[in-house]
Amino acid sequence: MVLTRSAREFAAIVHLPLSLAYMTFSVTDASDPSKGLQWMASVFSGIVFCKIVYTLTGILSLQSFKAYGKLSDFGKVEWNNRGFSTFHALVAASSSLYLVLLSSTFNPGSSNELLIRRTSSLSDMTLGFSIGYFLSDLAMVLWFFPALGGLEYVLHHGLSLFSIIQSLLSGQGQVYILMVLFTEITTPFVNLRWYLDNAGQKNSNFYVINGIALFFGWLPGLSYLYIFSATCLNILMR
Repeated sequence: MVLTRSAREFAAIVHLPLSLAYMTFSVTDASDPSKGLQWMASVFSGIVFCKIVYTLTGILSLQSFKAYGKLSDFGKVEWNNRGFSTFHALVAASSSLYLVLLSSTFNPGSSNELLIRRTSSLSDMTLGFSIGYFLSDLAMVLWFFPALGGLEYVLHHGLSLFSIIQSLLSGQGQVYILMVLFTEITTPFVNLRWYLDNAGQKNSNFYVINGIALFFGWLPGLSYLYIFSATCLNILMR
């Protein structure tokens, strides 16, 4: 069970640290009380929603899926953990998609401000919400260590938190962090694969379809991310 998630985490470890190349260690808005309150509220909301979804996943799964009742106590913990992992992925990916492609915040022609220095209240809240998620998930990983994930999980979550927090505090590189967060769109497929496997549906057509969807969702997204990273690095090195 852990190996399935570890593959996703390893891929994330590869590209998440790239975001560090776009960060500086200046803190631009930390002295603004309203900004600080907004950040804290978004982080807290991420933690609270993780707890709510974790609890609801257990309640609804017990009523809806026979396989859930047959799991061990730890199996139920991981099942519920993947519930709020999926929830965060949907929130983060949808917010990132809107901010990067649909909103005016990162539209090249909407401002004279450099793209990597642009921020908005929604982008700040999205990053804060993700910080709350990673803190919650990291706490569970450490509490059940190494059952929910080994050192690669701790490394991944640590790098994720460092990158997101630095981007939030410095007000720089948010567009890149949001693009990385958009790759979380594959997480629901990874978690669904785990659910189907534990429900004894590994040989079902749905399992195969989900695997195909995971491949076609992950490969183009990761390829685009690497192309974007190389382009940004070339610009910064000029």
